[in-house]
Amino acid sequence: MSDGVVPRRAAVVIGGGMTGMLAAAVLADHADVTVVERDVLPDGPLPRKGLPQARHAHILWSGGVKALEELLPGVVDRLVACGARKARIMTDLVSKAPSGQWFRRFARSHHVNLLCSRDLLDAVVRERVLRDPRITLRSGTEALALEGGADRVSGVRVRSAQATSTLTADLVVDAGGRAARAAVWLRELGLPPVPERTVDAGVAYASRLYRAPGGASDGFPVVNVQADPRQAPGRGGIITPVEGGRWLVTLSGTRGGQPTADNEAFLSFARSLPHPVIGELLTDAEPLTDVVTTRSTANKRRYYEKTPRWPEGFAVLGDAVAGYNPVYGHGLSASALSVLAMRRVLRRQHLTAPGTARRIQKAAARPVENAWSLAVGQDVFYPGASDQPPTRLERMLAAFVDRAVDAGSRNPRALRVLLDVMSMEASPARLLLPDMLALVFLGRKKPLLDGPPLTRQEWKAATGAVPLGRED
Repeated sequence: MSDGVVPRRAAVVIGGGMTGMLAAAVLADHADVTVVERDVLPDGPLPRKGLPQARHAHILWSGGVKALEELLPGVVDRLVACGARKARIMTDLVSKAPSGQWFRRFARSHHVNLLCSRDLLDAVVRERVLRDPRITLRSGTEALALEGGADRVSGVRVRSAQATSTLTADLVVDAGGRAARAAVWLRELGLPPVPERTVDAGVAYASRLYRAPGGASDGFPVVNVQADPRQAPGRGGIITPVEGGRWLVTLSGTRGGQPTADNEAFLSFARSLPHPVIGELLTDAEPLTDVVTTRSTANKRRYYEKTPRWPEGFAVLGDAVAGYNPVYGHGLSASALSVLAMRRVLRRQHLTAPGTARRIQKAAARPVENAWSLAVGQDVFYPGASDQPPTRLERMLAAFVDRAVDAGSRNPRALRVLLDVMSMEASPARLLLPDMLALVFLGRKKPLLDGPPLTRQEWKAATGAVPLGRED
């Protein structure tokens, strides 16, 4: 330009959910950003049509909490001010492992979960991101196809109620979730098919909101009974305290043992879990909603980082890369960590430099791999979950993880290492380092707990009574 002013670059983000908003926040430091979202997004913490899974329990593990705060400084405090809670893992968590053990609770813990409804989480993040004048939201707008060719994506064709048009961009990021069509669009540009893998345990979810019993509305722990993949059908459940003095209760079951939307059957299903503690805690709790269900729970991964050719100007993030069985709670954390990985790439390399898009894709794949390993390492053992039976290596790793979980339930040092991995602060390879191996095979181990480590006060606050023989 004649006056020497360099024009701002342009970026388009497909999807206005958590991943899309975080990606837009990062890209705004490098370009003017347009977020394309098919739904008309609500004003405040309200449900929306395109996110039915928001009705079920969501937990942001500490690796994701740290990534979220790094991407949007101060946002965690804002969430807490709006009713979210930072719960200390293994202090504010009562959990039964898939292999049956109850974990001990810590007096202190540096690992945290962020507890709130998905609607509140999305609303606070969305409000924070859209304050940036460099970011424009086009809601009620559907992405139809990529523009450009096999070597470079130059934009995206979109359709709104008014018209069909093309948004040009130096970088397009597809954060459109499980239903994203990036793999189809790339084939339409002449690129080879993207390798995929699906592991579907056939899990169905049923969730219901309850009013927390009067004495249990403040500081009550998360209560989690995990399903055992070696005893099909696998049944599990979780009580997640959320804002407004409510419990969000999610129950799950695999093929042959799935929960239904029947309000009358919800409590009996909770009592049928590997331990009836959730049903016991709900006996006198007041339901606030009807039961809602979903069956879109398959683990599905698209290996974009392994494709032999990749166009400049295009990247895929979040559930558009990999969707996980929600029971493990790692989807949001993996997405936040993937966006953080994109930010690191863009701080080293210009948005339009050759190879930038490919580097983003490879960097984003690392947290995806960690979450994928944690989910598939369990789900692959359910009957019919995969076209291929578990490999010998998968069986060996699963057996080792069972040993590690057993060590974690008996030894606090081993549990802290296990939590580094489960919280997505460390990769699963952390379990194979010498100190953990020593704890697993040689470390001193306490006796197993014989039941959920709820205190007398917690039992009484939730139920008005204390089970016989219950001691703190």
